[in-house]
Amino acid sequence: MRKTRAKKRILTPDPKFNDVMVTRFVNGMMYDGKKSVSLNIFYTALDIVEKKITEEPGIETWRKAMNNVMPS
Repeated sequence: MRKTRAKKRILTPDPKFNDVMVTRFVNGMMYDGKKSVSLNIFYTALDIVEKKITEEPGIETWRKAMNNVMPS
């Protein structure tokens, strides 16, 4: 008899931006299960982007970059 398929888990959005895409990105960055370290790196990188590009928030710049990289 075949095994039952595992149920898909619902991802919880990240605490700062309340966005599931950020959670997926951070989960991909994560090394050795250290999610807090990955979140810290991600948020620090967005702060640096906000300082350099003052026209829009760092999260919007990240979303544009992600849309440019994703397949159509």
